Amino acid sequence: MSGRRFATGLLAALAVLVTVSAMPAARADDGFPKTVHVAAGERATARLLRVGLGRSVVVNVAEDVADVLVSNPEIADAVVRSKNRVFVLGNKAGQANLVLFGRNGRELASFNLRVEPDTSDLSALLKRVLPNSDIHAESINGNVVLSGTAVSAADAQSAADLATRFGGSGAGALPVLNMISVAGKDQIQLKVTVAEVDRSVVKQLGVNLSGSIGIGNYRGTFNSASDFPVNPGITSQATGGIGFLAGGTNVNAEIQALQRDGVIRTLAEPTLTAISGENASFLAGGEFPVPVSQDNDTIGVEFKKFGVGLDFTPVVLSGGRISMRVKTEVSELTNDGAVTTGGIVISALKVRRAESTVELPSGGTLVMAGLLKETYKQAVNGIPGLMQLPVLGALFKSRDFLRQQTELVVFVTPYVVTPVAANALTRPDQNFLPPSDAETVFLNRINKLFGVSGAKVPGTYHGQVGYIYE
Repeated sequence: MSGRRFATGLLAALAVLVTVSAMPAARADDGFPKTVHVAAGERATARLLRVGLGRSVVVNVAEDVADVLVSNPEIADAVVRSKNRVFVLGNKAGQANLVLFGRNGRELASFNLRVEPDTSDLSALLKRVLPNSDIHAESINGNVVLSGTAVSAADAQSAADLATRFGGSGAGALPVLNMISVAGKDQIQLKVTVAEVDRSVVKQLGVNLSGSIGIGNYRGTFNSASDFPVNPGITSQATGGIGFLAGGTNVNAEIQALQRDGVIRTLAEPTLTAISGENASFLAGGEFPVPVSQDNDTIGVEFKKFGVGLDFTPVVLSGGRISMRVKTEVSELTNDGAVTTGGIVISALKVRRAESTVELPSGGTLVMAGLLKETYKQAVNGIPGLMQLPVLGALFKSRDFLRQQTELVVFVTPYVVTPVAANALTRPDQNFLPPSDAETVFLNRINKLFGVSGAKVPGTYHGQVGYIYE
């Protein structure tokens, strides 16, 4: 008898265990379930049942189902296929109530029915494509809502792009609400180096020949002036002259000569720091006035910027790579191309500008722009016929020569940076102090000298060095 009682108790315990284990499966508030189970005697009431739009859910009931009620048939349909199974079909986005009745009209279960676009596939895609981020997708009132945490702004943007594609296009597209929070936004420091070398060579040589020749009662005059059309703005040529006078003949010759070699080196290294996904700009320069016409025949003034400028928007991608939209500019005032109007001289700008989108790792350097330019100009003017003479032809012609070579390159280097302590940084004016009058007059110092932390002490030390023991 004891053995039978033990077996009976064991079966009862197993039955209770099966009933308890089946109850979590009957909960329909986790995503979009495919099947819902209602155990015998469970009395499921006011339970949330989410059904995908255009999809179905199978409700298995342990007791016999005699009838089913849907409060709004436009939202969903419920069909009793057998005495223990009900099919629920989602027709239109919205909310309704679903009630299951047994025999004699007894209520077996009731659900708060919600029909929404099924985002289960989108959630699975997000977990597969972005495994390092914890991003969830759900639909509320016809909207796709993204929530959770992304490891970077790039993952958050990728999730939003996937949700937009999932929502479709056109009039029936589902709006996407991005509620993703980024775990920690990286800070990017961008260093741009603009290096330019401009070399120029100018050569000018000309002879101004003038005079008169008198024979008897006749006198002839001539004048051959040198012309420099390539470099007309240069008026600092060296001149030397010689004259010849005999009777009625007077000849004057003036030689103009110039050779100029020039080189210009431009180096700008702007550095700027910004949070991933945010824009930052930098300008070290100034503004110059430009007159502009206004109403009532008046002249106003607008200011144009010039100097060293940098504008960029970084986005940290997976794998430590950085995508950046970079715009850099180095401009300076110049008289070349200046305009004079109404007695006002408007300066021109010499601009080196580059704008592009690049992608590279932290600490990597990329040449964003480069320029190699060479300009060659030469002009020879003279008296026809006479300028072709073998040796004397040099007296009747002038030569103007110009050659310019420009080499320009723009480097970009991004770094993923973190803040440091203030005492680890050094300001440019930290060790600067004006000297005294005596130091300026007798030692020609314009500032005091200080040692740099960590630098080697100049000079040598003579004497015993080491530990001293008493």
